[in-house]
Amino acid sequence: MGVFTYEFDHVSTRLSPHRMFKALVVDSDHVFPKVYPQVFKKLENISGNGGPGTIKKANLAGHGHQVNHIDVSDTEKLEFGYTIVEGDALKDHLEKIHNHIKIVEGAHGGCVVKSTAKYFTKGNAEFKEEYAIQSKDKYAGLFKAVENYLLENPHLYN
Repeated sequence: MGVFTYEFDHVSTRLSPHRMFKALVVDSDHVFPKVYPQVFKKLENISGNGGPGTIKKANLAGHGHQVNHIDVSDTEKLEFGYTIVEGDALKDHLEKIHNHIKIVEGAHGGCVVKSTAKYFTKGNAEFKEEYAIQSKDKYAGLFKAVENYLLENPHLYN
């Protein structure tokens, strides 16, 4: 098995870390389908209360589904991590994908969403970097959509 790690940051100069965390993590089941319907149709808990150990299913628009196991959910540290354990995102060459975000205060206000994705290949399967780039682009689109939604709705998640 190979492990390939990719990191990227999304900077929002106008949103507090807590507002971004509440929308991206705490209320993601409602926010994602609303702001990014081209990817997310529905998110639901299969088991658990949203904290570590929770199993979530995401029904994806035109992309099947994925099942996530929540590993970390810390509202004080503004950290969230989950592992994709089933679904179309794994293709035929990935055993799992672990995603971790931490939201921190920006250098000049606002916030930075620090995202790390680890791709675990099956056996000696080849990993194609363009897959990570496509995933990064989807996450960047999601972060931007959430940011725009919060800017358009300043009363939410204060």
